[in-house]
Amino acid sequence: MGFLMAAHYRSMGRWVAWAAALLCGAAALAQGSAPAPDAATDSGVAQGAVARRAAPLQTYVVEVTDGVFEPKRLDVPAQTRFKIELVNHGPGPLEFENDEMNIEKVLGAGARSFLVLPPLPPGKHEFVDEFNPVTGVLEIHAR
Repeated sequence: MGFLMAAHYRSMGRWVAWAAALLCGAAALAQGSAPAPDAATDSGVAQGAVARRAAPLQTYVVEVTDGVFEPKRLDVPAQTRFKIELVNHGPGPLEFENDEMNIEKVLGAGARSFLVLPPLPPGKHEFVDEFNPVTGVLEIHAR
């Protein structure tokens, strides 16, 4: 029977065959013809391992009004991922960018978004608002 089903579904595409196999396996489990994994021994976690949640990222809020960043400078720990929440109060769009790291984020007036930045090496890293390159400069100092 399984051979006939596979031959029939072959002409309908791989995704249909995959879905049929998944459903047949679920039906077999429900009928008891296949053993269910034992939660105590086959949980997907190695014995003795402890499941851990990732620590929450340090978040910095940066507000932009008329192309001016507030604050103008952030001090962050070096070699640690962190999150920047951008709030554009307008009146125009914001293009938050760093060419060296290939990071770019565009926000319309009144928009709010975030970026998760990779671990930065120690030093000064400059981000600019491409629409306001003179006034829109944010310095991030990784220490």
